[in-house]
Amino acid sequence: MKHYITVLTCLFLLLTVVCGAQTRQDSLEIRRVALDYIEAQHHLKPELFERAAHPRMVKRTFWMDKRANKEYLRETFKDAMVLLSETYNREGDMFPDDPQKEVIILDIFDRTASVKLIADEWIDYMHIVKLNGKWQIVNVLWQFKDSGSH
Repeated sequence: MKHYITVLTCLFLLLTVVCGAQTRQDSLEIRRVALDYIEAQHHLKPELFERAAHPRMVKRTFWMDKRANKEYLRETFKDAMVLLSETYNREGDMFPDDPQKEVIILDIFDRTASVKLIADEWIDYMHIVKLNGKWQIVNVLWQFKDSGSH
């Protein structure tokens, strides 16, 4: 029986290395990246957003052009989000005292991850990549919980 457990343990470790499975540390770092993304705005700390987002990060959502009565894809980039995190909650009234920030890791494979962030008024789906040993957001697709707000 002891031999059987040893063989299974070795097989599990081998499969973990071969399959590129994530570690607990990867999961913690991915969660931290998602929290930095939202907490940068909560606490007026653009350095958190700088740390969380890859320089080429793109954030997208659908939007309604009411004059043309057409929907379109609206894009924002890292530099604009850094500026936003410097000013968005300046008066301290953009979020509740205890803001919602639920991070759900949907999938991790090797050096890529998909994450869902549920915040107060919106949902963000993120693609996060590990480059040079560091997890960073490369894509965000978001919408208001009330899609009529777009």
